[in-house]
Amino acid sequence: MDGATAGDDKNGFQAGAWHFAALIAGNVALALGPWLVRLSDAGPVSAAFWRLLLPIPVIAFLAWHGRRVGPLDRRLAALCLAAGAFFAFDLASWHIGIERTRLANAVLFGNSGSVILMVWGLVAARRAPSGREGAGVLAALAGAAILLGRSLEISAATFIGDLFCLAAGIFYAFYLLPAQRARGALGPWAVLLLVSLAASPLLLGMALFAGEPVLPGPAGWTPLFALALSSQIVGQGLLVYSLRHFPPLIIGMALLTQPAVAALVGWLAFDELLVPLDIAGMALVGAALVLAKAPAKLGQAPTRTSG
Repeated sequence: MDGATAGDDKNGFQAGAWHFAALIAGNVALALGPWLVRLSDAGPVSAAFWRLLLPIPVIAFLAWHGRRVGPLDRRLAALCLAAGAFFAFDLASWHIGIERTRLANAVLFGNSGSVILMVWGLVAARRAPSGREGAGVLAALAGAAILLGRSLEISAATFIGDLFCLAAGIFYAFYLLPAQRARGALGPWAVLLLVSLAASPLLLGMALFAGEPVLPGPAGWTPLFALALSSQIVGQGLLVYSLRHFPPLIIGMALLTQPAVAALVGWLAFDELLVPLDIAGMALVGAALVLAKAPAKLGQAPTRTSG
């Protein structure tokens, strides 16, 4: 795929083999996060706290290296604080859900922010959905209903875990709204640094309030360092490097590698088997994620997605 483009040249998406490899590898790295959360014997919210706190020195260096000229005014600071608060609730809900449901479900529902943003955009614009948008919403609802029903068949705890992961998807959508505005002025690494600084104390407070163990036990620091490295440095770094080279439709399709990897890890590490009905539900939700990222009209330049 060297020298090939992921989209039309007129849209400015110039992607080569390394960009595509980085896009896939970034999604794979992020998909390993739920497995590492389970391996850690700190509490789930505590694991989210360490996930953000441990890589701050590296993120600060990357933010300084890629710094942009411009002051951090009150508006940008407020956007980063709001994004940090929503990101803290996103990670707390998601990590709690990871402990209670299947890894594939956790990844799918945790990534549902794209569909939620599409619905939010329709509500904000006060207009009816187009055919593509309507198909995406219906696919998301049908797939979620199948997966939630299957979880309820397995156990009430699994069903509750799905609900936590769905809540995480909602919080993630509201994290993206202020974060994307701030990224245009500050750059992705600077925003991630400010968000991490804002979210970390909130997560620590939540973990202490819930009575979770904050420090790791016999499992040690390895899962936490691996979680911080894979999710916040490797995953984010590869996506920051690659996303600007692809149209949203390709990004949405690449996103589907995450539930596939999570399902494989769930099967190998935790004997989480998927029946055909599970696969059908995952396919519907996955199709909704792709449709949510697709361009609104053929021939229209797609909106770029930041990492």
